[in-house]
Amino acid sequence: MIFECGPKGADVQVCEYLAGELLPGVRVKSETLDDKPNLLANAAAVAKNLLADGCERVLIIWDLRPAWPDTKLKPCRAAERQTLLDSLAKEGLQNAPVYLVCVEQEFESWLIADKSRLSAFLSTATRPYKFQISGPPDRVQNPKSILMKSFMTARGKVYVDRQHAIQVMRGDQPLNWKKLRRSESFARFEAKLTA
Repeated sequence: MIFECGPKGADVQVCEYLAGELLPGVRVKSETLDDKPNLLANAAAVAKNLLADGCERVLIIWDLRPAWPDTKLKPCRAAERQTLLDSLAKEGLQNAPVYLVCVEQEFESWLIADKSRLSAFLSTATRPYKFQISGPPDRVQNPKSILMKSFMTARGKVYVDRQHAIQVMRGDQPLNWKKLRRSESFARFEAKLTA
């Protein structure tokens, strides 16, 4: 998997965890390219190296609206997808098992897909918390800022993605795949991972 974050980024941790839950025993090799401009420029070359190293498939995963956007570029999934497809073609990978997974909004849309899981995580024995959103998780604007507000309201602490995202996903209860699949981008991740 190729990501637009740092080596210990929340996206890496959660995607590796979910891959292990979906495909027990799977071995995942993750490469990180720090930000979206680097991912768009270099993912195809990294994918070529991963396939040469024996990976069966490569998933390129990025946020449409990352927390630290490139202010010169307006987010456009079609344009970003085409940039990656053109780069893959230049590397001779147009028919290779390389799949694109653009996370609508931000990666945190996966975390808010299961409201009951997030409510359980944010609740304490003395202070229950009911997490609320309406509509499909991929359509919620700024899911990271919503999580930040929820963490502050429920626990009085700042949401730190590298720390809390994996804790929310691991949780104390089994994953509810049906709720998680409410995120179209997660459903695409699952389909491309398990195809």
